[in-house]
Amino acid sequence: MTTDPATVIYNLLQKDPSIIAAAVIQGRDNILYSTDNWDISPDIAKVSSSWSSLNAPFIMISGVKYSVLQCTSERMVATSIRGEGHIIGAKDEEHKILIYLEPDGEPMGATMDTARAVSELSTKQAYVGGNTQFSGSGVTPAPVAGKSIDPQLKGEIQSFLEWIKDGEGLSGYINYYLQQNNAHIISELSKIYNELRQIFGV
Repeated sequence: MTTDPATVIYNLLQKDPSIIAAAVIQGRDNILYSTDNWDISPDIAKVSSSWSSLNAPFIMISGVKYSVLQCTSERMVATSIRGEGHIIGAKDEEHKILIYLEPDGEPMGATMDTARAVSELSTKQAYVGGNTQFSGSGVTPAPVAGKSIDPQLKGEIQSFLEWIKDGEGLSGYINYYLQQNNAHIISELSKIYNELRQIFGV
């Protein structure tokens, strides 16, 4: 079931207040919806081309230069080295969502939220319902402690795993902030690392 662009963006901004503005694009440069505080129409064609190239060093929006930290066929993350915020994009075969994240926003979380928002726009079934059975496969999902796993939650974890494996994903972020000697980010990463070790008992 698809959701209209305005509703998707409204929900995205409600979930992450550090997202200042957002736009939904169909195809290369057809803007379906944009928040009132952001006009990217003069820049969207060049941004789309840069994203498609997968190797652009930077993008320009509203006269501000954003260095590209990550660029894949499904997501793009760029940041202003002058501290003017971040541009994050997620796309599938049908739509793109671009957001402007405030300088103190958390790109990692915003990237995941934006990717999830794109999936809400899709006219294709994102995943098979939890009650669906596969005949002839001989494989059935194993319940954990008597409870079935939410397919959307499982999909998010699989996306997270792909992001970890991606050389321009999590490791790219960590390397970037280590090079920047960002004390806050490094401290938070250390906490997450210790929490993960506790979860897995290692």
